[in-house]
Amino acid sequence: MNALSRIAVLSLSVLGLAACAGTQARSSYVEPASVAPQAAPTLNRDDRYIATVERIARRRGIGVVWVNPPNRERAVAQQSQ
Repeated sequence: MNALSRIAVLSLSVLGLAACAGTQARSSYVEPASVAPQAAPTLNRDDRYIATVERIARRRGIGVVWVNPPNRERAVAQQSQ
């Protein structure tokens, strides 16, 4: 049983080291200085909806964190359906 546990520990160690060694390659890495600055995309948020939701949440004592704020086009499309 002792030999089997040694083989298992050795195998897991080799697999662990192999996995760590494979994370260093950056196949599509581009230097930050060589990338041309792009214009910031225009945000077309639905500010009226966001303000309404935040006002209701404040009344109820809830904090709102917008991960994906709603876009105006999406809000208009949903209202028309």
